[in-house]
Amino acid sequence: MISKIKSCGLMGIDGYIVEIETDISNGIPSFDMVGLGDTAVKESKERVRSAIKNSGFEFPIRRITLNLAPASIRKEGSHYDLGIALGVLSSAGHINSKLLNTYMFLGELSLDGEIKPVTGILPMAVCAVNKGITNIILPFDNADEAAVVKDLNVFPARHLNDVIKHLNGTSKLTQHNVDIDSIFTKNCEYELDFSDVKGQDNVKRALEVAASGSHNLVMIGSPGSGKTMISRRIPSILPTMSFEEAIEVTKIHSIAGSLPPKTALLTSRPFRSPHHTTSAISLIGGGRYPKPGEISLAHYGVLFLDEVPEFSKEALEVLRQPLEDGFVTISRLIGSLSYPSRTMLVLAGNPCKCGNFLDPSKPCSCTPNQIQQYLGKISGPLLDRIDIHVEVASIKYSDLENTKAEEKSSTIRERVNQARKIQLDRYKKLKIYSNSQLTPSLINKFCQIDDQGRDLMKAAFEKLGLSARAHNRILKVARTIADMEESADIKTHHLAEAIQYRSLDRKFWCR
Repeated sequence: MISKIKSCGLMGIDGYIVEIETDISNGIPSFDMVGLGDTAVKESKERVRSAIKNSGFEFPIRRITLNLAPASIRKEGSHYDLGIALGVLSSAGHINSKLLNTYMFLGELSLDGEIKPVTGILPMAVCAVNKGITNIILPFDNADEAAVVKDLNVFPARHLNDVIKHLNGTSKLTQHNVDIDSIFTKNCEYELDFSDVKGQDNVKRALEVAASGSHNLVMIGSPGSGKTMISRRIPSILPTMSFEEAIEVTKIHSIAGSLPPKTALLTSRPFRSPHHTTSAISLIGGGRYPKPGEISLAHYGVLFLDEVPEFSKEALEVLRQPLEDGFVTISRLIGSLSYPSRTMLVLAGNPCKCGNFLDPSKPCSCTPNQIQQYLGKISGPLLDRIDIHVEVASIKYSDLENTKAEEKSSTIRERVNQARKIQLDRYKKLKIYSNSQLTPSLINKFCQIDDQGRDLMKAAFEKLGLSARAHNRILKVARTIADMEESADIKTHHLAEAIQYRSLDRKFWCR
């Protein structure tokens, strides 16, 4: 007897239907599995055999042939266990339900039949709905994650026996639901706040501009000036996440296995801060069986690289293309996978090896050549992809002792939301959401400047030796500053402020 059970595999951040075909026939007893399964899939035979026996059923002593279709795509993971066990039991006549084709089954089995949680549930649940599957049975601990998907009936189970009873109609599983609104209200809170930052008004202003237009940013300053402290608070001023953004971010973290326990949906902007010893593969993703890297885990959030000159040149250079395209494509023998990487890149570093070049109170022991060599680790092409450069001065004692209440992140976020709303309305027919995504043709259309502005740009271009890409970055930032003032036109003072945010071109960087 042949049975067909629906499960799901992952390709990038999207799921695809895997049909588990099981045939039990007469012949020499065996359990053969085909369909390009990895080691975890092949080992499921022993887990399934023990789970069935320890659940009170007799494992068929016959010839069992199992196929994971489509057979041309490599399968990986332990989440096929439940579907494989049900396929064997259905072919053996222990399950009589005619509704099997309306369900998707996901879950790893322990030897006693307990159903254990797995990774990647959310993209699989989305795939089920897209393919017209209305019911899904999965591990109890994964129920919240799947329940955020609309038009899907989620039935969590703790044991293989519970699933069999549900399918045979002797005892029904309870459908699981979650309140999306309460999840957004509960989770969209940040522990770190800009009100903790004393002084540094110029840096706060630059970060508000960056958040308003989703611009990449680099901060150069002496040790202890607050670069790391300020950077960790950037997510608290970014625009509020939409439901669609939350789904996409959660899918990535679910696949990577980095979703916190008992978390249905990530509703706060991600903040990733890898150590400077991290490899290029860790940053952009990959491996024998590709997984998302740090730049994808920071999708719609912040990727913060502290002590950026200490990162390897290879690691920094691989970021160039993902920053430009908004996605990472990884090619392996098993195929090409794409992961989204639309992140706000924030770099921070010292101005020189000793760190005192910008500190007037401490002598710098570095020569001009050493300073250039140290910051030269941030290559020109990568620097051209950074819209805003900021010098972070050492904090003054008077600022630390100042008792004036600093502006809260929530207040700044309101202004950022307003600026971003202007951009969303302007670009709603162009499938982009911020000024940072403007292409050269769109810059010509939306970043027009008057004759006075052109004269200012010409003077800056010739004096600073800017590249064509840096010229476009200035216009994008000026467009954002104008949006923050709700100005339809880019005025000279908008342009002047944007030019000030190219400090590495002006002071540090020599071509």
